[in-house]
Amino acid sequence: MTLYGFAGLGLAGSVLAAVAAPRALEDRHAGWWYGQIAIGRGSATVLVWAGMVLLTVAWLALLRLGIDRRAGLMVAGLWTLPLALGPPLFSSDVYSYLAQGTILHRGHDPYTQPPVILAHLGDRHLLDAVSKFWRHTTAPYGPLFLELVGLISTVGAAHLVAGVLLCRALDLVGLVLLAIWVPRVAEALGADEARAAWLVLASPLVLLGLVAPAHNDLLMAGLLAAGVGCALRGRPVLGVAVCALAATIKLPALVAVAFIMVAWGRTESSAARRGLVVQCLAVTVIVLGVVTLASGVGLRWLSSSVFSTPARVHLAITPATALGETASLVLHGAGVGVSAHGLEGVLGVVATVLAAVVGLWLLWRADVPRVTALLGATLLLAAICGPAAWPWYLSWGIVLVAACPSPQRSPLLAGVLVVGAFLVKPDGILALPITSSPVVLGVYLVGAVGVWMRLRRRAPGARRSMSSAPVRS
Repeated sequence: MTLYGFAGLGLAGSVLAAVAAPRALEDRHAGWWYGQIAIGRGSATVLVWAGMVLLTVAWLALLRLGIDRRAGLMVAGLWTLPLALGPPLFSSDVYSYLAQGTILHRGHDPYTQPPVILAHLGDRHLLDAVSKFWRHTTAPYGPLFLELVGLISTVGAAHLVAGVLLCRALDLVGLVLLAIWVPRVAEALGADEARAAWLVLASPLVLLGLVAPAHNDLLMAGLLAAGVGCALRGRPVLGVAVCALAATIKLPALVAVAFIMVAWGRTESSAARRGLVVQCLAVTVIVLGVVTLASGVGLRWLSSSVFSTPARVHLAITPATALGETASLVLHGAGVGVSAHGLEGVLGVVATVLAAVVGLWLLWRADVPRVTALLGATLLLAAICGPAAWPWYLSWGIVLVAACPSPQRSPLLAGVLVVGAFLVKPDGILALPITSSPVVLGVYLVGAVGVWMRLRRRAPGARRSMSSAPVRS
């Protein structure tokens, strides 16, 4: 099959998923701007899955055959369009965005007031659209994002379909930023620009895990890639400013500030290094301060709700949960009564500490040639070891790792981009029940052993040559 054939196959999959989505979701709160097909909900869900399969097959085929950058951008745009115009698949978080933006727009604090307050503000229809699981939780997002959604809520609070489409348009700004900056990062690192763009822009995880549900991680990732790209093009202070701005969408992007500051600081003499550090810290404080003052929420957005809200979810694919549930089953079988949630809580703290320690070690090793890969690895670690390892969180690091010469050729990266898209059902529920934790844990262990063995086989000389690879400016 030719390029056009696979491009058409992927477009057919995207259209099929979008057309079947309203019936598969049966969203009685929002409906959608186009009608439902006349089949049962189960059949419509099967069609969504079928569309996902077609899209994935086409993406893998073109990844294997190779596609130039211009054609890749055109095909990715075609595949994106139907999903961008369809209802929010695989998550209903966008309704939480609208609820929290509306709370801020009405003069209340979404970091202390949960969406349930909308029942007293005349927005009961919006509250009904928010998942019952999230109606009593405060906002875990940055103030810039909530300010932007607050503006959208002037229309979206009354007209939910318009609100979803406007939120998705905001997040698609992130996709445009990725289309511009990921190839530039790849060029600076001597990697394949077209492959990097294809991995990021058209992959199932990005289209189905970020575009279709309108997740704000897409906007954060776009700004993150732009910040790293600016730094690699010789403007590290500007890169720090853009990454600080990304942190006001979602806080994990703040990690990039430290990596850029350390990596470029190593290139300077002692006096110049101090000056660069002062500039980076100053611009970070200014960006965060201006956005915080403009939003009027104070420093409450840096409170524990940023972490406590995601921690309410217990997913079998979260390593701490998988290990806690598995250990609980084993101990119960041995006659030892222990709470799975208690074990999960302890293991979650251990995982967070471990991720922080490894992240600091990677930061200590950061230099300009390796900063993109090390930052990407740190963000991947943060996503996996966090309180809830939703698949789309992996995009934080993947948008950077995909631009690195060696990782972008790894079958593991392509596998993650495919499998991650199929771990969540169209209605937003994880496809793997909590009882599958032992199997998930086994997969993690096998994967860890495979990575460890691959690292051991890699020649020391190859590692040295990779670490000293020049960065093109």
